[in-house]
Amino acid sequence: MTDLRGALGEAVAAAFVAAGLSPDYGRVTPSDRPDLADFQCNGALIGAKPSGRNPREIAIAVTDHLAGNPLLASAEIAGLGFINLRVSTLALSERAARIAADPRIGARRSDVSRRVIIDYGGPNVAKPMHVGHLRSAIIGESLKRIYRFRGDEVLGDAHFGDWGFQMGLLIVAVSDANERWRAVAEELWRTAAGPAQDRETEVVEHLLEGLDLDLLDRLYPLAAARAKEDEAYRDRARKATAELQAGKRGYIRLWRRFVEVSRTALEREYHALDVDFDLWKGESDVEQLIAPMVEELHDKKLLHRDQGAQIIRVARQGDKRDLPPLLVVSSEGSAMYGTTDLATILDRHRTYNPDLVLYCVDQRQGDHFEIVFRAAYMAGYATEGSLEHIGFGTMNGTDGKPFKTREGGVLKLHDLIGMATAKARERLVEAGLGSELSEAEFEEIARKVAVAALKFADLQNFRGTSYVFDLDRFTSFEGKTGPYLLYQAVRIKSILRRPEAVGASTLAPIVTAEPAERELSLLLDSFDNALTEAYDRKAPHFIAEHAYRLAQGFSKFYAACPVLNAEPMVKTSRLALSATVLRQLETSLGLLGIEAPERM
Repeated sequence: MTDLRGALGEAVAAAFVAAGLSPDYGRVTPSDRPDLADFQCNGALIGAKPSGRNPREIAIAVTDHLAGNPLLASAEIAGLGFINLRVSTLALSERAARIAADPRIGARRSDVSRRVIIDYGGPNVAKPMHVGHLRSAIIGESLKRIYRFRGDEVLGDAHFGDWGFQMGLLIVAVSDANERWRAVAEELWRTAAGPAQDRETEVVEHLLEGLDLDLLDRLYPLAAARAKEDEAYRDRARKATAELQAGKRGYIRLWRRFVEVSRTALEREYHALDVDFDLWKGESDVEQLIAPMVEELHDKKLLHRDQGAQIIRVARQGDKRDLPPLLVVSSEGSAMYGTTDLATILDRHRTYNPDLVLYCVDQRQGDHFEIVFRAAYMAGYATEGSLEHIGFGTMNGTDGKPFKTREGGVLKLHDLIGMATAKARERLVEAGLGSELSEAEFEEIARKVAVAALKFADLQNFRGTSYVFDLDRFTSFEGKTGPYLLYQAVRIKSILRRPEAVGASTLAPIVTAEPAERELSLLLDSFDNALTEAYDRKAPHFIAEHAYRLAQGFSKFYAACPVLNAEPMVKTSRLALSATVLRQLETSLGLLGIEAPERM
């Protein structure tokens, strides 16, 4: 289903061809002056110099060719050669009716479906998520939904950080954490395999008692700090890491407990944000691939010795900046962080053979991913351009620095969600909602308002920029906020539930006679373009902007055009228009990961 902008673009391009010029000059854009026109074309001005012709002469030839086109009420020339286009009432009404009847409410699917993996989690074992994980979760989830709606097959991967030296640190820290464990634990860790394995299992079960995420969160920073200062402690952690990776049964059992308690908490936080993953793979899933991969890289003559380490040189002729090599194996013989990322690319290639993999990670990791991606292309694990880093800025406090607690610490995501939900409750009570609802209903509405506030605050910005987080402003029911969008959606639902509206056909003829009806119908028509921009640029803010403008458009329409009190034919048309706006608004919100309640 072609939108009006696309159809007009084709007509204007044909007019430029008829005038002896390239169809490329026929680009049509929304008008800078909506009071004068719906769309505009500046091609006559752009094409004048290359063609050696007067721009107004070109514009006259184009508008003459457009005369009588049923899509247009007028095509007028302004200034030196600007072409202003106003859509006919009939064409706009017919387009609104087609959108109303379209299951996709005006949005096209991609011509070709691709297999896409989006890596947008990155949480670490034994560490509660903090505000730094928020943007990855919100942006990645929205991109997953946008790509699926566009027609791609998409897998979202949490990509758990669950392997490496940090696990050895935790094993040592947990072993030392309790006096009643220590003596038996030290004896256990000195005991060789064989009959002692039964005792090992027994002791590990003792270690698992009381082991939760709070304990791990408390122990890990202490262990990490001690390892920097205490060489013997660091050596113990390295030995534990090696024994874990060698498959020592007790350590494996302990490690699995780390993963278990961490994932339970992570799923809780992600569920609270309406974020979900198809894959919960971690770094540990590719551990067995690393040794044969290193051998393969050696056979392909990609590995080079450098001060005892093994590296892949990824620098290219013409690079504008120096990129260091990928460190694959350290001088101590251990695989590195980038090695695991490279093995993950290999694993995804063999298991899913994706056409595209998007890494939704802080933009400060840009060089790291560029290095890993180049190594993957050199090794043949991915085709050039199929790996892309979707970077984003930081969520900052009012001081312009990354958001922290009042005490200066990193704010846990669980606490942030709690703060937003508490503020949402306040807003709902202020609005007079609550007394007629059950506690469960009220809490669910408050959760949706909080999620809308957090997500829209983020997604209304281009992902590459940083933004200042202001909970009071973002939870307001007025202004450019998530709760405002929910309020407009709920308002339409309320109208459609009224007795005067019940039974009216949502597919009734739509007549766009009034200015507010025209504006609202043109906004409905712009959905496909917003979706295309968001999809092509991997930037959900185009959808966020469309949702906000659509909500504003409905608010203007509702104030200017009586719906339920209009005469029967007009009422039917306006109800159908309202129902179509609701469907498109909820679809847009859904692409942002936001769900509107039935009332608020």
